[in-house]
Amino acid sequence: MKPLDPETVAPPIPGSPSAGSFSAGSPTGEPDLGPPPDVSIVIPIFNEEESLPILHREILAAMEPSGRTFEVIYIDDCSTDSSLRVLLELKQGDVRIRIIKFRSNSGQTAAMGAGFEHSRGLRVATLDGDLQNDPADIPRMVEMAESGGWDIVAGWRKRREDGFVLRRLPSKAANRMIGLFTGVRIHDTGCTLKIFSGSLVRSLSLYADQHRFLPVMSAGSGARITETVVNHRARQFGASKYGLSRATRVLLDLLSIKLIAQFSQRPLRYFGLISLSFLGVAMFFLLVGFISLDPDPARGQQSLVETALGDFTINDWELIVVSIVILVLMMTVFFAMLGLLSELVVKASGMHRRRILDRILNELH
Repeated sequence: MKPLDPETVAPPIPGSPSAGSFSAGSPTGEPDLGPPPDVSIVIPIFNEEESLPILHREILAAMEPSGRTFEVIYIDDCSTDSSLRVLLELKQGDVRIRIIKFRSNSGQTAAMGAGFEHSRGLRVATLDGDLQNDPADIPRMVEMAESGGWDIVAGWRKRREDGFVLRRLPSKAANRMIGLFTGVRIHDTGCTLKIFSGSLVRSLSLYADQHRFLPVMSAGSGARITETVVNHRARQFGASKYGLSRATRVLLDLLSIKLIAQFSQRPLRYFGLISLSFLGVAMFFLLVGFISLDPDPARGQQSLVETALGDFTINDWELIVVSIVILVLMMTVFFAMLGLLSELVVKASGMHRRRILDRILNELH
């Protein structure tokens, strides 16, 4: 998903080796980038000027011996330091670097979404820009994905070099809750280092902070997911951009992902359950109303039956019961109709057909 403020791809510096060639017949003026590489490495960046030169050297040291073609897509999320200047300097010496610049700070999910959209690789690797992920793991993970036919290979920071109370303990709790809630059981959903099938991530629609739930979102389309232990290193520069405050966002995003992943499959079933619940409440109040009525005319009260046959006057209790029953029956009809409307929307969108085609294509590949 594109950020609210459109991203701009930073142009090559004139006269540099990375200038590339532009297709003369291209009406958009986009550069001719050649054939798709084997791997696109997507790296969101926010205030990482000290880490970038080291990170890019490590990427080259890891990828060049593998013999695979690759591109590195850096997404500058409106850094306030000199990260963009450093990236442009690196780009002068390496034609495989592509830079996306956001006009405003939009967050890691928007940065990854932009990177996915502009990626061209058969496989897409995601990586943090703070040097805590080790690029040396990427070739091994790509080989694992290809040999095993996996759509996603997730990194597992089994020996994590972070503080226990503020980082590791909340992460363990969140991973366990996500696994129980979604059924996708991987040890470390928060690890950015992952390998994806290129066609898979380019079809995903991301927003909010959903980059943590990419395996969960992909599982609904039949993606094959596995994990492997990766190297994790202590932070060398700067400070973490995340803290305990993200726990609330993770919980809310988890609820939304759960709703999207399962509700869209059978909306009438969910709305039908709600509608039946309201119908049960209506029947309960109707039964209680009949049981509690006093039919003795000598006490100055009338039953509902007498009211229907008599002068159409009811007492306060009967009025409350009738009002509640009518209101709850209206909610019953409302949710039943909403379920039918949701089924119509899902059917018209062709969502299920696209997922079936995705599964077929996965089998063919």
